[in-house]
Amino acid sequence: MNGWQEVVVRREMPLREVIAKIDRSGLQLAMVLNADETLAGVLSDGDVRRTILAGKSLDISVSEVMNPQPTVALASMPRDKMLGLMRRLVIHHLPLVNTEHRVVGLATLDDLIGAVEHPNWVILMAGGLGTRLHPLTKECPKPLLKVGGKPILEIILESFVEQGFKQIFLSVNYKAEMIQDYFGGGDRWGAHFTYLYEKERLGTAGALSLLPDKPNEPILVMNSDILTRTRFDNLLQFHESQEAVATMAVREYDYQVPYGVVRVDGSKIQAIEEKPVQSFFVNAGIYALSPTALEYLPKNTFFDMPTLFDHLITDNRPISAYPLREYWLDIGRMSDLEKANQEIGTLIE
Repeated sequence: MNGWQEVVVRREMPLREVIAKIDRSGLQLAMVLNADETLAGVLSDGDVRRTILAGKSLDISVSEVMNPQPTVALASMPRDKMLGLMRRLVIHHLPLVNTEHRVVGLATLDDLIGAVEHPNWVILMAGGLGTRLHPLTKECPKPLLKVGGKPILEIILESFVEQGFKQIFLSVNYKAEMIQDYFGGGDRWGAHFTYLYEKERLGTAGALSLLPDKPNEPILVMNSDILTRTRFDNLLQFHESQEAVATMAVREYDYQVPYGVVRVDGSKIQAIEEKPVQSFFVNAGIYALSPTALEYLPKNTFFDMPTLFDHLITDNRPISAYPLREYWLDIGRMSDLEKANQEIGTLIE
């Protein structure tokens, strides 16, 4: 429960500043106080991401987007009762208050039961040819190219394992034997690695048809050329809170038109906007899929993830977008690899 004071904020604090405090603390939550020090509400990581999706300004006050009716507990509640309450409500944070409803602490699952090991499978797509990184990938598969002296895929695997994900599948094709020789069965990392061998390239979704069994829990799927500081448990929590069959992590991408944009009605000029900036959400290559989503996958057929999402949309299945705020870099080109080596300190700090 140490460090909870770092995420105590006031109702009028700008959302942008609250997000910065949440990120610095690592607690994934802020507790918002009234003027009399009583709890006004909480702002969770999920609340932040939904606000971003809604296109709201980050300069509004936190009180406009907080949850004003969070679950709380008296600080005198026994630890086993706190844990039971959190498990029953499927929450990971529990503000602790005194009899006057003033905040005196914050209970988290990590505090109560230690580091959590997640049952969710992780599937990493490591079979690509990496043609845009030639000549480096002529002799070495892209997942084994080094960033900061360590293979890209090893950095990714360590991130998952550190967050409690131990059941990991590696989909391999190009120079598969080099990848398996390096990583083995995962013992060095305290995890279990299973290899899915693509005899023919099956795409980012088609390779999932090679899974030996149907999972019982939602799975995480990620391209093996992505470096990120994303909390994958947050993605899963968001996925489940949306009751989604599939969730795609997305990044905000801004594009500035290099010219003045002229808006016309017939021959009449209505307005001129000089070099406007347009914002889009783009696919970040990280996904959470419920077991039912895998029923849409054909066997031994090339099938990419956008096609899977298109099928789910056509069938009116619930899918969601999860906006990434954390560090993220897709290593697709030589310039990206150079950037990764320059920024590796940001990734592991």
